[in-house]
Amino acid sequence: MTNRAHIAMFSIAAHGHVNPSLEVIRELVARGHRVTYAIPPAFAEKAAATGAEPKLWNSTLPGPDADPEAWGSTLLDNVEPFLDDAIQALPQLAEAYRGDEPDLVLHDIAAYPARVLAHRWGVPAISLSPCLVAWEGYEEEVAEPMWEEPKKTERGRAYYARFQGWLEENGITEHPDRFAGRPARSLVLIPKVFQPHADRVDETVYSFVGACQGDRDAEGTWQRPADAEKVVLVSLGSAFTKQPDFYRRCLRAFGDLPGWHVVLQVGRHVDRTDLGDVPANVEVHSWVPQLAVLRQADLFVTHAGAGGSQEGLATATPMIAVPQAADQFGNADMLQELGVARHLPMEEATAEELRATALRLVDDPEVARRLKEIRAGMAEEGGTRRAADLIEAELAASRRDRPREA
Repeated sequence: MTNRAHIAMFSIAAHGHVNPSLEVIRELVARGHRVTYAIPPAFAEKAAATGAEPKLWNSTLPGPDADPEAWGSTLLDNVEPFLDDAIQALPQLAEAYRGDEPDLVLHDIAAYPARVLAHRWGVPAISLSPCLVAWEGYEEEVAEPMWEEPKKTERGRAYYARFQGWLEENGITEHPDRFAGRPARSLVLIPKVFQPHADRVDETVYSFVGACQGDRDAEGTWQRPADAEKVVLVSLGSAFTKQPDFYRRCLRAFGDLPGWHVVLQVGRHVDRTDLGDVPANVEVHSWVPQLAVLRQADLFVTHAGAGGSQEGLATATPMIAVPQAADQFGNADMLQELGVARHLPMEEATAEELRATALRLVDDPEVARRLKEIRAGMAEEGGTRRAADLIEAELAASRRDRPREA
């Protein structure tokens, strides 16, 4: 076993970025390592529950309960807040770790200061990616077309100049695109089957370890009603939940289906009164223990975030994917290509189409077969234990290359 080390994890205050790392951190603590977790206060309790020591810093990003409109609507609206936050967070984090520098840095894909600090400290950094990663050809096929127009604008040029200047101030000569999208080492916390163009991913850099979900009992439990013939969970995740009209469509789709029970998660920006009449077979919550519900559900209506998508795969639950933003559109397409879901764009997700799609999916033996096959493959990827093994291997290699004084 690798000797006890100080491992520092860095993330942002967002459920989809924090949750995938928690079981890996818990496993590293169980193996005897000292793990610190640099995180804004909103997630300090979650980090501490793993046995890690929270290192708190203040973020300028919209919080986990912020109105989705706080993120803006354009590509630059979406990315500028992360750079702003990284620049103001770096001195906070440098001070928090002064005299307590780690042996290895783990970081979420959005935790830019982590890579800067690892460079400053001369220690290895490993990305923990909660979503798809770049393949050979990604830049030409996806990134360059996406950025072509924004880069022509004064605002886009200013963004890149500021990013490049910040990196150079910290001794990093990489282009911002490569810095943000091409880590030296990455553990990918999604099933390989969920990765687009997996055959073109460099597996000397990226190791697919699959879902690291744990039992999540601390999030609460849920019991399927005894008279429920079918259970459908409707959840658009934690960020893009301000969709009262869509929830009303779901009530019309599933509210009077004989034998069906509906679990509807609406987030913090929609009130039960916004939904009108709620049928007796529907339970409405601002939040639910999603994995506990999915383990007993027959259908998942999801926004196709990376975390929710792989929870659907891990529990072999057919899905209707109604993406809202970012990588969710590609995820929805991927789920449909895998034969386990139907991608319904929001404008096409009428009550009638939701109902018809649901009835087809839950009774399709080929969908059930594909889900069972994928779940079996995920179980072989190693998950939490393999992730911890790979992290310890990086530690051991680093110590061979850079002997430390006792």
